[in-house]
Amino acid sequence: MRNLQVTIDSNSGFCFGVVYAIQMAEDILDEQGYLYCLGDIVHNDVEVERLQQRGLRIIDHAQLRELRNESVLIRAHGEPPQTYHVAMQNNLTLIDASCPVVLKLQNRIKTSYDKDERIFIYGKHGHAEVMGLLGQTSNKAVVFESVEELMQHELPSKITLYSQTTKSTNSFYNIKNTLEQQGYEVDANDTICRQVSNRDKDLRKFAAQFDKIIFVSGTKSSNGKVLYQVCKDTNPATYFVSKVEELQPEWFADGDTVGICGATSTPMWLMEEVRDALLRQTV
Repeated sequence: MRNLQVTIDSNSGFCFGVVYAIQMAEDILDEQGYLYCLGDIVHNDVEVERLQQRGLRIIDHAQLRELRNESVLIRAHGEPPQTYHVAMQNNLTLIDASCPVVLKLQNRIKTSYDKDERIFIYGKHGHAEVMGLLGQTSNKAVVFESVEELMQHELPSKITLYSQTTKSTNSFYNIKNTLEQQGYEVDANDTICRQVSNRDKDLRKFAAQFDKIIFVSGTKSSNGKVLYQVCKDTNPATYFVSKVEELQPEWFADGDTVGICGATSTPMWLMEEVRDALLRQTV
């Protein structure tokens, strides 16, 4: 394998919410050498490992309830109100790096809930952001992952529809249209992050330019799964890796043009490592 021409997608990599959270974490780690973080700061194992080596301590909600008199980072996904109550009871200082787009969505859902609206959230069951959104409704909103799942519920005549910020805009509006065609009144609140959703179009253009595409993402990233599929649909010669070691020599032919791209949770340094490995021809 030799003579690969390798290009990294300049639009890939961390969204601003993740950049903000990691910058806050690094600043505090520089100051005090350690910091607690509630859940993985980003859905990318190698980035989490890098920060853990610098002193980041990942805890879950059970460990949070046992913690006293410490500082804890709230990651970009946001948290439900209960987390803030626990922090007050335990004298914890919360360093809130919740993404502004997520916070705005939480506030809108809380307003709808206070008006006794029937709220349905298009999102992934158990996802950190979705748990924070559900918390605004005392866990009374209905979460669904597809229109087929939604239709299994007994639906009211008027539906207030929201979406996890990283979902596809096309899917969201398809759900809205399907409901309206079946006679439901839908108050559709498009709260999808355009920095994320616009990557669909950008990635299609990018993926079409190369012989092979290497999509770099953590296996836990919902956004990564969606964007990988966008690339794969555009260019069938798309391969998913979460780290350099997963590259396979048999994927490439002499003289291939190779595009490297990733999820909103993929660090640029990791895509650069993948590029360097390909250029060294050591995969």
